[in-house]
Amino acid sequence: MKSEKLTLLSGELLEEGMELTLTQLCRACELSEEQVVELVNEGVIDPLGNEPASWRFEAISLRRVRFSSNLQRDLGVNPPGVALALDLLEELEQLRARLRRLEE
Repeated sequence: MKSEKLTLLSGELLEEGMELTLTQLCRACELSEEQVVELVNEGVIDPLGNEPASWRFEAISLRRVRFSSNLQRDLGVNPPGVALALDLLEELEQLRARLRRLEE
């Protein structure tokens, strides 16, 4: 009998206009509030609202926080480095999109 590998995929489907509270974002990313606040302070994510108790985060923040967490955990990148990496990756994505439009 052959042994078969099963791969478990997990994910979350978020609507574009959906907003998360600080608690929901922390739970979804398995981070503490302090870690998320540090990402806010570094400009990795931008909350809507004036103080942590009233913050709301757009769905894209979930992706950015998870990516940030992976960079920190896997590569030891500090929060300022994470912010720089995300900015550079977004710029690269925009340049590639522009190049595709020019090639059409």
